[in-house]
Amino acid sequence: MRDVDPADPELSVGQRVQYFRRRRGMSREILGGLVGKSARWVKAVERGEVRELKLPTVLSLAEALRLRDIAQLTGGRPLPVGMFRGPGHPALPAVRDAINAVSVSMTDPPSPLDHLEARLSAAWRARHAAPDHRTVLGTLLPDLIKDAKNAVRAYEGAERRHALSLLARVYNLAQFFLAYQPSPDLLWRVVERSIMAAEESGDARAFAGAVWLAAQAHRDAGDFDAAEAVNREGLELLKGRADDAGDELRALWGALHHEVAYTAACSGQRGTAWRWWEKAQKIAESLPPDYYEPMTSFSRVIMGPHAVTVAVEGRQGGEARRQAARTAAAAIPSHPRRGRHLIEVARAWRLAGDEEAALHSLDNAYAAAPETIRYNGYARRMVTELAQDGPPTLRQDAHDLADRIGLLV
Repeated sequence: MRDVDPADPELSVGQRVQYFRRRRGMSREILGGLVGKSARWVKAVERGEVRELKLPTVLSLAEALRLRDIAQLTGGRPLPVGMFRGPGHPALPAVRDAINAVSVSMTDPPSPLDHLEARLSAAWRARHAAPDHRTVLGTLLPDLIKDAKNAVRAYEGAERRHALSLLARVYNLAQFFLAYQPSPDLLWRVVERSIMAAEESGDARAFAGAVWLAAQAHRDAGDFDAAEAVNREGLELLKGRADDAGDELRALWGALHHEVAYTAACSGQRGTAWRWWEKAQKIAESLPPDYYEPMTSFSRVIMGPHAVTVAVEGRQGGEARRQAARTAAAAIPSHPRRGRHLIEVARAWRLAGDEEAALHSLDNAYAAAPETIRYNGYARRMVTELAQDGPPTLRQDAHDLADRIGLLV
């Protein structure tokens, strides 16, 4: 690869990954670890055996290789990494420091566990109620992480197991803050620590939540096999515990069923995806009509939005259009989750060829949750494409939206 010209438009993505990896003197093991993959996976990418890389995976590779422009990996017109990831949130350093801290106070008394539980519940409520939800979480997370760590160190026996459950769930909350930000190594650290704390706690709810988020992290990294394996292993370990459980664990059980559907749709298994969506739908119907699980959003109302995602990821244009029209006004009781749904609706309209409806949905997503669209890679890409190459009648409006979310187009 010494004579390779990275500007050669004929180079494959894999050849470019290999060139920049070697230029940095980085082994496959190190690059794989930075993006949550194995050295074997990196080798397969470089050899062209992994044919389609999802956008989040390409972004993670570009960041790990210290590239400012993902076109250095994909070729074509310049596409700055910041266009898709967005800038790191101002609170990211404080959250990173709290996660990375290896010591906690040995003299401060630990927070009472019921107080920690109440603070965690209040943080979830605040997240759902706030259009600028990352700013809210960035304020709350550093102290929550510190105090949960301190509780694990200070308590013993059953109280320590309770503290471990709380720490796992605090890490789950942190993953929502870290999603789509330029810190994939930190996100994977949180995923692993959440699973470890949940397993040690023995709390089925904490374990289900940690597995749900681990499956999402693997899927967002483009490793569908790992996502499905983690997901199904979690379902197997929880089998028999959800049937007679309370609403929270049953909702987490349903959310894990939908994750199988989501991953299957991403990997082109449409029939499997819809079968698992139907299983999740039956579980949702067993919940009270107004129940809304705060972490996964699993509920009756969320199954319509989930159907949009399954259709979009399965590249089913007609079905995506139908589901988008049916659920665009879904009464989702969460600003960030409604914002994300409207981004999925915009993806559905674009898949169906309706650029005007897509831009209208992106505008509505901004109104619902500015920080959701500001950090969402799919949304940033759609806005950029509409501003640069969309129908002439829409370009000015797309430019205006791009300005609002901090894109330079």
